[in-house]
Amino acid sequence: MSAAPELHITLAGTPRAVAATTTAGQALEADGKTVIAALVNGEPRDLAHELADGDTVEPVAIESEEGRAILRHSTAHVLAQAVQELFPEAKLGIGPPVENGFYYDFDVAEPFTPADLKAIEKKMQQIVKQGQRFDRREVSDDDARAELATEPYKLELIGLKGGAAEAAEGASAEVGAGELTIYDNIHPRTGEQCWKDLCRGPHVPTTKSIPAFKLMRTAAAYWRGKETNPQLQRVYGTAWEDKDALKAYLAFLEEAEKRDHRKLGSELDLFSIPDEIGSGLAVFHPKGGVIRRVMEDYSRKRHEEGGYEFVYTPHATKSALFEKSGHLDWYADGMYPPMQLDGGQDYYLKPMNCPMHHLIFDARGRSYRELPLRLFEFGTVYRYEKSGVVHGLTRARGFTQDDSHIYCTREQMADELDSLLTFVLDLLRDYGLDDFYLELSTKDPEKFVGSDEIWEESTRVLRQAADKQGLDLVMDPGGAAFYGPKVSVQAKDAIGRTWQMSTIQVDFNMPERFDLEYTAADGSRQRPVVIHRALFGSIERFFAVLLEHYAGAFPAWLAPVQAVGIPIADEHVPYLQEVQAKLRAEGIRVEVDAGDDRMQKKIRNAQKQKVPFMVLAGDDDVAKGAVSFRYRDGSQNNGVPVDEAVAEIVAAVREHR
Repeated sequence: MSAAPELHITLAGTPRAVAATTTAGQALEADGKTVIAALVNGEPRDLAHELADGDTVEPVAIESEEGRAILRHSTAHVLAQAVQELFPEAKLGIGPPVENGFYYDFDVAEPFTPADLKAIEKKMQQIVKQGQRFDRREVSDDDARAELATEPYKLELIGLKGGAAEAAEGASAEVGAGELTIYDNIHPRTGEQCWKDLCRGPHVPTTKSIPAFKLMRTAAAYWRGKETNPQLQRVYGTAWEDKDALKAYLAFLEEAEKRDHRKLGSELDLFSIPDEIGSGLAVFHPKGGVIRRVMEDYSRKRHEEGGYEFVYTPHATKSALFEKSGHLDWYADGMYPPMQLDGGQDYYLKPMNCPMHHLIFDARGRSYRELPLRLFEFGTVYRYEKSGVVHGLTRARGFTQDDSHIYCTREQMADELDSLLTFVLDLLRDYGLDDFYLELSTKDPEKFVGSDEIWEESTRVLRQAADKQGLDLVMDPGGAAFYGPKVSVQAKDAIGRTWQMSTIQVDFNMPERFDLEYTAADGSRQRPVVIHRALFGSIERFFAVLLEHYAGAFPAWLAPVQAVGIPIADEHVPYLQEVQAKLRAEGIRVEVDAGDDRMQKKIRNAQKQKVPFMVLAGDDDVAKGAVSFRYRDGSQNNGVPVDEAVAEIVAAVREHR
């Protein structure tokens, strides 16, 4: 009797012989709870995937990044099944995993209500408890069309297979360039098909492999992200590897909501975005204006020390400038429509400052002795963001960039990038951010200008500069702008969220487009290299990041009101006004609350406004020439001589504490 055929595989790095028809799950001895899928030859697969000779197999743990994405994708399927069981007329859009969760889009007659969400979540829990099996099967295009004849959006995706679907929002989770697959949800006892969906997979083995989930909210969303398409109802949810992880995430969201810069901006009277002005266009109130001015003033001071020269450019320009720079070819969708002036001449609000800086460089002849030339501007730009992505100050339509363009020789480029990254990181640390990693964005092969050799050189030099910082470096393949690679600084805030901050881009292409030249030491005419650099990205966005990072409790040097005098009784107001005068003489922003509220109410008001120092005075303090401190954390220090109190506040401000 001949031996049963064997497969030779590599299992978690170890060679193994297994029986033919062995599945990935059997080889891994996976329980479907802690290990929910497999990487077979580097590709994610269902545990039910049958192995072939020579395969390498690795486990996908549910708590891993890949595992969470699979878990969330499967939960999106359960969501869609629950919706169609409760709302049979609902038509399916797409349902991909996203960061920290998932969503699914539906075409329904009426928007979902909060009561609908509760009912959907309850139905999902029933489906999860049943332990329905996710079964994958390949289908032809024609068979898929026949099976999904009542699902118009799925039919559209089948027609886009391997083409526009890959670029459409979330559609790659449904179809790809290869064969089409449908996942059936099979009842564990009866074996009947409970539901099905067009999907690439992979999925968890059964719905019982989904340990913890919650539906979060609904929103309107255009089909495939295009405003000309039908508007669907999107349901967002989150799913995690256990109930503790879900609980921790919900607590994180609660803390993030408390820190929402839009909420704090209103509570602290810092800024607003009036409907009369328009979406994404903010106005700063006096207290917000103080913070912004201090941020800008400190940045100006550091740039002056770093050898930068300040320039100013207008808000609008003729179209020819952006034709020359290439922005009208590559960036027109992000620009405001043109204004026709001067007999039909198109003028645009500028989305970028760089073309105007290039004109400043080119306004007269330049010598190698002037290089590196570092131009700097707080330049307001305008970008027509879609209404669905506009978000407070972090995604605005009008904002001010702290924009620099450094013109240098090719020989100077490496040293300039090295010192520039150090300058950027040190300045961010001064504002209280100190947990960084770097991201290197490389050429998009479909969207670039310039030679491959130039791109290779600029990418190599940027990487060398990034490596010198001793920070983690993450690659972003294809993420560069059309004119050159970039390094971006990714900073974590106080609750662990990552924000993209400064960007540094090497550009050999704009000097060609603008015919920029300098006279070299040997008298020849040479092209400079341009380094684009935005430190904050935008003042508005950086303001929002700091507001959320500090939860509104800015360090003393940035606080709009650094100290407030609180009298025990009305007769102590003149004494505190004398203290106020001494503090103002030292440049401290200080107020005296001489209103009608009782002392405790004045303290609560100052705490709500997150004032760093509350300076109290009563009879004993006046008799001793002293004040009593009450700090933001509620602690107190009584009987501090006035001169010592002034010195303490001044030191905290000057030392950026």
